[in-house]
Amino acid sequence: MDVDDCVLAAGRAVLDLVDRECQPLSAVELDQRLDQAMEDVLEADLIHKVKQASEPPPRNDATTAPSSTGEEVAEEGREEEEAVKHVTALLRDSQSRTRVAGRARVSLTQTVPLCLTLLSSRVSYRTLSRLYRLEKGNIHRIFFFFCQCVNTLRDEHIRWPLGEEAEAVLFPLSRVLEQENKWAGEGRRIPRVLGVLGHTCIPIQMPSSKDSAEPEVKRLKKMKDRPASWIHLELVCDRRGRFINCCIESSRDADRGRVLGSQLKWESHPMPPDSVLVARAGYPLTAHILTPYPGRCGMREECFNSALEPHFCILDRAVAGLMGRFKRLRRLDVGNDSRARAVVLSACVLYNMLMDVGHVPHGEVEETGGFSLEGEGEQDEAGVCLRDAVAEILHSGNL
Repeated sequence: MDVDDCVLAAGRAVLDLVDRECQPLSAVELDQRLDQAMEDVLEADLIHKVKQASEPPPRNDATTAPSSTGEEVAEEGREEEEAVKHVTALLRDSQSRTRVAGRARVSLTQTVPLCLTLLSSRVSYRTLSRLYRLEKGNIHRIFFFFCQCVNTLRDEHIRWPLGEEAEAVLFPLSRVLEQENKWAGEGRRIPRVLGVLGHTCIPIQMPSSKDSAEPEVKRLKKMKDRPASWIHLELVCDRRGRFINCCIESSRDADRGRVLGSQLKWESHPMPPDSVLVARAGYPLTAHILTPYPGRCGMREECFNSALEPHFCILDRAVAGLMGRFKRLRRLDVGNDSRARAVVLSACVLYNMLMDVGHVPHGEVEETGGFSLEGEGEQDEAGVCLRDAVAEILHSGNL
């Protein structure tokens, strides 16, 4: 081949290359490239935020005492990054792998931190829209798609303990009697506790007026004057504060443990032998659920109530941790009831996910009322006999 043929062949190769590059992209190729460009932008923003959170604040030379603020921020940043990785891996392994429909489609690696940010803080959709360069409507679609995906993992992460797992989570009703074993010689036995039953109410903030010309003070007053809407979240947690049962209802449908009591009675939620749940006054008193004596009572009853009080603290800490980790639950800005339930359930599932990898959410425990604030709930004969028998054993042990 002479020089002219070589030059001609090289020219044809260059023309073919230019022709391929200059051809218009198909709709599928264009969509894929737009997706990749959006993911690159979001990933760069996330990396920048993580670096900022990991950097300690500038040191003040006038202050002699060492400050741990930088270390705390860095630790929080590492925990948040680990949580994002864990949730992303679980969702990737689940069956819900469909990407979000919409003009701005976001991959799972960007969906998880965006939605965890929404759940973990009171940041507005508008702020996230500017931060992630997404339309507000797309933020809504992505967030509720994420909640639907997490909801599919409910049975895997919020499950009633069975068999050996149930035996492992049982703990004594009274540690003093458990250690001293004072009732064994008399053939009497205090049941062990499988979990603590209780509830919390989550307020729903209805959408505000769209009239931007209306003063902010008037809009806030109108929101306060509207009838309150609530989500009734009923939980059972084990000794670690991990949720083993979760029931989400509107406030008007709240049954205060009646459905769960029926499930325990008919063994759809089987209880190990000699085990009970404990709950505050107002819940049904049955052979499977022990509640305290309400109102003023004698020494025997007070002794029984004192034995139950430490268990209620377990539930209070768990609820405080849930609200502290997912601050959006303090007032849900979701007008749709079904979507509000999906958000609450997602927070409960994510709470257990984080517990499973060693992240124990903490929050400020709210003051709870005494036993006398709520009257006696429904009771059956077996529950009354069991409570009286346990109270007598505890009183005879001089607790």
